[in-house]
Amino acid sequence: MASDNGVVLDVDTLRMQYDTTEVLRDVTFQARRGEVLVMLGPNGAGKTTTIEILEGFRGRSAGRVAVLGVDPEHGDEHWRAKIGVVLQSWRDHAKWRVRELLAHLGAYYRPYSTARVQRPWDTDELIALVGLTEQAEAKISSLSGGQRRRLDVAIGVVGRPEVLFMDEPTAGFDPAARRDFHDLVHRLADLEDTTVLLTTHDLDEAEILADRILILAGGRIIADGSPDELARSIAGEAQVSWTEDGQRFVHTTTESTKFVHELFKQHGESIGDLEVRRASLEDTYMTLVRRAESGEATEPVHTLAEVTR
Repeated sequence: MASDNGVVLDVDTLRMQYDTTEVLRDVTFQARRGEVLVMLGPNGAGKTTTIEILEGFRGRSAGRVAVLGVDPEHGDEHWRAKIGVVLQSWRDHAKWRVRELLAHLGAYYRPYSTARVQRPWDTDELIALVGLTEQAEAKISSLSGGQRRRLDVAIGVVGRPEVLFMDEPTAGFDPAARRDFHDLVHRLADLEDTTVLLTTHDLDEAEILADRILILAGGRIIADGSPDELARSIAGEAQVSWTEDGQRFVHTTTESTKFVHELFKQHGESIGDLEVRRASLEDTYMTLVRRAESGEATEPVHTLAEVTR
């Protein structure tokens, strides 16, 4: 079960090595109940390896890992019933129908229902939740790529998991399906108190979903914090633009509030079209990864909130 302080993912100095190649180097982080963590990083950074270790599908070389208070390498069926996994791809089971497959898989979770968590999810409610009501009686072989991905998500949450792992969950989603998926993640975290750890290459998606972002590069965490916190801690500078008497001006400053105050003090109502632009998540991500790959970064960036947790 989770610790008293609500920590459900506890990773300390995790290392993974194949022969002489270090895939993960002293990866350390925590996640609490109901928190959404998004893991970003270039291909080969170690994101999938980290998730597979937490899921109990892969052993580790060194370090301590606990998920819901249990070492994933030794998790039993009661522990596994609390874990949800959305894989990058799932076997088609082409001849099954959507409702039939979800009802079948859900039945395996029934013995692990508790007074606090009723398992499995009601099949029709789950089908509606992932937007497949019209395809409930359709054979899986007839589903589009996006619909199959929605089914992957349904399979991952059919047992009402307390912790949900998702590796590139929205690959192949159209914009509407992506928006529905974001709503589902927020519902799971806010209403079901599910802890979610997912990987994505979509920085806009990360910014929408994440309570916290972990950035991996070269097998180590180079940053840990909310999107806004990371942008403030790395960029420091903001770009202020405005018009005055028909002319456009742009100024870069580390003290945007003070600069804007002085600007209005001097020019008052002649100031128009004022805009203050801080670094975006994409700006921050690219800066951090570039520093890490060039060897500039020596210590991971942690926000004040992370340091004081």
